[in-house]
Order: sequence, then structure tokens, then C-alpha cells
Amino acid sequence: MAPGGRATHHRLCKGKMVAAGVLAGFSVLSLLTYGYLSWDSVGASPRPDQSGAAAVVPEASATTSQPHIIFILADDQGFRDVGYHGSEIRTPTLDKLAAEGVKLENYYVQPMCTPSRSQFITGKYQIHTGLQHSVIRPTQPNCLPLDNVTLPQKLKEVGYSTHMVGKWHLGFYRKECMPTQRGFDTFFGSLLGSGDYYTHFKCDSPGICGYDLYENDSAAWDHDHRIYSTQMYTQKVQQILASHTPRNPIFLYIAYQAVHSPLQAPGKYYERYRSINNINRRRYAAMLACLDEAINNVTLALKKYGYYDNSIIIYSSDNGGQPMAGGSNWPLRGSKGTYWEGGIRAVGFVHSPLLKNKGFVCKELVHITDWFPTLITLAEGQIDEDLQLDGYDIWETISEGRRSPRVDILHNIDPIYTKAKNGSWAAGFGIWNTAIQSAIRVNHWKLLTGNPGYSDWVPPQSFSNAGPSRWHSERVSWSAGKTVWLFNITADPYERVDLSSKYPDIVKQLLRRLSEFNKTAVPVRYPPKDPKSNPNLNGGVWGPWFKEDEKKKKQSKKKSENKPRKNKTKKKPNRKKGQSFSCHLLPGG
Repeated sequence: MAPGGRATHHRLCKGKMVAAGVLAGFSVLSLLTYGYLSWDSVGASPRPDQSGAAAVVPEASATTSQPHIIFILADDQGFRDVGYHGSEIRTPTLDKLAAEGVKLENYYVQPMCTPSRSQFITGKYQIHTGLQHSVIRPTQPNCLPLDNVTLPQKLKEVGYSTHMVGKWHLGFYRKECMPTQRGFDTFFGSLLGSGDYYTHFKCDSPGICGYDLYENDSAAWDHDHRIYSTQMYTQKVQQILASHTPRNPIFLYIAYQAVHSPLQAPGKYYERYRSINNINRRRYAAMLACLDEAINNVTLALKKYGYYDNSIIIYSSDNGGQPMAGGSNWPLRGSKGTYWEGGIRAVGFVHSPLLKNKGFVCKELVHITDWFPTLITLAEGQIDEDLQLDGYDIWETISEGRRSPRVDILHNIDPIYTKAKNGSWAAGFGIWNTAIQSAIRVNHWKLLTGNPGYSDWVPPQSFSNAGPSRWHSERVSWSAGKTVWLFNITADPYERVDLSSKYPDIVKQLLRRLSEFNKTAVPVRYPPKDPKSNPNLNGGVWGPWFKEDEKKKKQSKKKSENKPRKNKTKKKPNRKKGQSFSCHLLPGG
């Protein structure tokens, strides 16, 4: 059917989906607790618009056949830190949006900021962009490689207006790396990974400090009114929605700074959480309460300006929470920066009037790379054959409850992370060097090698103000020689029972799959810091500092002009080569 002829509820990709793999025959303890608060404010009169824009009364016919896409990314929100996962922190907006949409309860991201953001915007694993190691540091001459096509670039091809508000953290050492050069019509936010929520200043080391608030390609001094960033970004979103028309499709990427450290929030939000003794947890709760209110205001703006009925709202955290900074992933194991479930299993849901099935929980396997092909298909776009994505179109999985086309996830292979002291090729059956940090999921099985990171289970508020003296009694110390772990995540989502010695054949299969992935990896991009990055050399502002030699630039341009162009073929995004791996030896499937 031609894109323009698709009906409202059927303009989503209808291509045949790949089989998802075998489901388990045993039940899993539900992590959800129900009991949603009423949300009378939605649908009632909107709150006064802080943007100063005139109110818009949308016409019923003022719409586009393509859906408006709003992707909201929270920063460092722990798996437990949402009301519907049993948190003591109240999140009525998130609870209601998720309850009326589809909760993603088998949803994975990366354990740190840059990797998750790069995978969302490219649809590719880190090993295919060179960002396998850590995050992009402010002083590094590094950014998301320029030869990677981005999601906003693809959406612009099919007529979308593209806007980003919030945290970039994909590099900025040269102007070509900036958000406005990577597909966004406008950008308002920060370039770095963190900074003060009010002053927007960030110190990378003593004496290396600078201002980090941008509007498009320039420092946003005129907008600096010491407004708390969560509220400031929400006001900017309201302004964008007020000035745009719902007749034309819009892609809005809202990457909030909250709830990343430093732990700061407006005073009024602390009042609700006086009962929390741990000061970090109390501050974190206040920040999350403010974020929840901000998302309510974004939703109200979508309704007020006529976008909501034809919109898809996706909510995701970028990685697990950090217990020392107030977050909680309980009852999952580990934290931000680790490949245990607490570092990579995220809060996520989809809310949209366009969903066929609403109000249910999706337990199918979903990964952050999947948004790239899914959203392009929803936007009625096509994907170039040579993009070689790692993501899948999972809209039918979410909207219709079908099986996921995804059967595995490469969590990562980091060849330069500190090697595990006792790792070896022998421990990896001659297939894989277990000193290397890696993690992979295939069907129900998860394998970790090397040093996966801090491995405790941390109950909420277990860290007292005096330090980590109240760690729970469940702490486990693995033997010093341990460099391989195997878990059945469906049966054991909390990673308590290591099965590597019981099922060596499964271990070998997953090690082979790791080896297959590793053959496709590109070299790691992690350059040393450049002294020219110092904001003191750039007017006190963090920003592009690299200036390419003019002679090299001319040579590069000439080479590019002489290079023969390849003919590109198109394909549906829900097809992928090399995905025939089958765990036929796996017990129970």
C-alpha cells in the first residue's frame, strides 16, 4: 500500500516479522505493583503556558499522515525508580502514561550515557561505531563518527521538522559533530555529560571549567536566567510546540539532564520526601518528582497545540541508577556502569493513541537500537541497504503484542577495559579470551566475561549518610578466578544463580556468538585529551576547538569529489543478515 494511503491505525510497518526465539515455560516473579493515581489534570484546562506563546486552538483536520514522534530520555533513572515498579518516589505522570500505553519490561539500554545515546541515534551497536569504551570526555577530540547516518537525518528526508532539547553527550570537538550538523533543525541544551543544573557550568578538572548551555551552535548566554534545567528544557519544548504546526510531522528528542548528579532540585520538591533519611536519596526523589511534573507539562502542551492524537511518546532511561547518587535498581543486581541487569535493564514505555493494544505489559526482548528502524518505518521512510543496522522494527511487538523479531542483544565488547586478572583463552574453551569485558544475551541466556563491574544487590536507601556501612547481608564475593558467568534471565532476572559450570555447552555457544560479533567490530575511538579543549581558550565556553588544516581540507574535498558514487538500494528495516544463530541445545528451548 502506498504510504499516503495508510489508514490511521494501520500506517505502521506491516512487513512479515522474524521469529523471536523460544519462550520459557516457567513464570517470573512480577516486579510490578499496581494502583495508579488519577490524572484529572490531563484533559482538563491546561496550565498557563510559561513560554509566553499565544494559545493555539487546533483544528480537527490539522494533522499529518505521519505521526509526531516525541522521545523522552531520562538520565540515570534506576529500574526501581518509577511508581509502577514499587518505588517510594511518586511518579503519577509516568505511571499514568505507562498504564494507558505499553510497558516495556524486557527493555535494554547501555550502562552509560554516550553508548546509549549513540545506539539510539544510529541503530548500531557500539562495536560498529567505535564507541565501545566508556563515554566521550569533554577534553577528548572525539564524537559520534561523521560517516554514521542519524535518526533525525533520516526523518528529515521524509519531511519531519527535527528538534533536540537537553543533553547531547555525543562529542563536539569540531563543528561537524554538533547536533545541528547531525540532523537537528534546532538544538537547545548541553554538550557535556553533566553540569550544574542552575549555572550550567562544568569543571572537568581543576582549572578546566566552562559554560555549557547552547542554542544551536552558540553559547546561550541570553537564555541563562539560572533556571533549573528540567524546567528550562520543558519551557523550551512548549515554545517549540507552540511555534510549529501539527499539520507537519515533528520529531522532538527531549534528553533531560535529570536525574544525573549533581543532586540538585528546587526546594519545593523536597517537602514531599522529608521521611527519607538518606540525603542523597531525598535529593534524587525531589529531582525525579520535578521530572515527572515536567513530563506532565509536555503532555499537556501536546494536547493544547493539537499534536497528541497523532503522536507517539516514548520514554526511556539511558542506563541504570547509581546507588551512591540516590538511584535504586532493586531487586536487580549491579548499577550504572556495569553489565549486570541493574546497569542495562531500563524503565521504558510507549504511550500513543495510535497503539492497537493499550494497557498491557510487553515482555518481549527490546533494545535501544530498535527505535531507529521502528521510528523510520512509522515515519513512512525507508532504510538504505548499506546502513547495516543492529536494530529491528519492533512496532508490531509493541502495538499488537506480537513476538519480537529480536532474539539476542550484544550488550558490548570492550577490548580496552581493565582486563580480568585471571581471564584466559583456556577459561573460554579456546574460543574467547575471558579477560575481556563482554556481555551478550541470546534468548533467555546471558553470558558475561571479564570484569562486569560492581556486582552487589543494593536495597533502597542502603547507603547511609556516613557512607556504605549499611550494605545488606546478601553481598556475594565471587572467587578470585571467576571470569565467566551464565544466567537464565527469564527464570533468574536477579542473577543469583550462576549456571556456567552446569551448562558448558551453552557457554561455548554464546562465546562463539561473541566471537562472531567481534569479527565485525571497528577500532575503538578513545583518544587522549587535547589541551586545546580548555574553555579558557574559547571564551570560557565548552565548544568546538578543532580546526582542520586548510590544505588537508581541500585534499579531502577533492578526494571526495573524485570518489565514484554507489547506487543505493532500499529495503524494509525489519531484515538483517547474520541473525540465524539458534540455541538448539538450550534447556527449555
